[in-house]
Amino acid sequence: MALTTYVEEVSRTPWVDQPSAVLPRDYTLAVERAGALPVLLVPRLDVTPAVVSGWLDRVDALIISGGVDVESSRYGAPPHPSVQQARPDRDETELLLVAEARRRGMPLLGICRGMQVMAVETGGTLEQHLPDRVGHDEHSPAPGVFGTHAVSVRSGSRVAAIVGEQVDVPTYHHQAVLTHPGYDASAWTADGTLEAMEDPDADFCLAVQWHPEAGTDPSLFEALVAATR
Repeated sequence: MALTTYVEEVSRTPWVDQPSAVLPRDYTLAVERAGALPVLLVPRLDVTPAVVSGWLDRVDALIISGGVDVESSRYGAPPHPSVQQARPDRDETELLLVAEARRRGMPLLGICRGMQVMAVETGGTLEQHLPDRVGHDEHSPAPGVFGTHAVSVRSGSRVAAIVGEQVDVPTYHHQAVLTHPGYDASAWTADGTLEAMEDPDADFCLAVQWHPEAGTDPSLFEALVAATR
C-alpha cells in the first residue's frame, strides 16, 4: 500500500539539514496493523504521468497523507496570509497520483491535506482559513497539537458504513474543502465544515478531513485493505 511523503531537511548527528523523505510513523503503523505493507512514495518536481503510473503498477492501494496547505494557485485563488509555504513537488506528485488512481479505480484514501488534494484534482476549491468563518480554533487548537471534535456522518454513506454516524475524531487543519466535483459530501462538524467525501461511482474512493492515524479507530485503514482484496 503506497503512502505519499515529504522531502524535508532533517538533522540527525552528524548530518545537518539533510534532504530526507519523511512521514509520521503513525501512518505506517496504522497500515501495518491493518494487515498491509507500507510503501513510501517520494515526491518529485519532475514527475510525469508515466512515472506515477509505474509506481501504481506496483501497489494495491494509495493513501494521500496529511501535510501543509495545497498551493492556492492550484485552484485559482490568491493566498490567504495564513497559508504555509508551498511544497510544489508534493502538489504536483499527489495531483497526478490521484488522477491515475481514480482512472484505474484503485482503492484510494485521502487524509486531511489528502482530502483537499483530491478535491482540487477534480477542479474543487478550498476554504483557506477556517477561523475566519467559524470563529474558533477547534480544528487546529495549537501548533503541533491534535484537537478532538465530533463529526456527524451521512446515513447510508460509505463513510458511515465504516466509522458510524457519530464519531469523535482527532483533528489538525485550518483549511477545508469548499467544492468537490465528482464527490458526495459525507460528514460535517457542527460549524458546517466538511469532514468527509466519497466518490459514489467508485468501489473505494473517499477522504476524511481528520487524522485517523492519530486516533484509536483502525476501521478506515482496515476497510482500505479489505478493498484491495
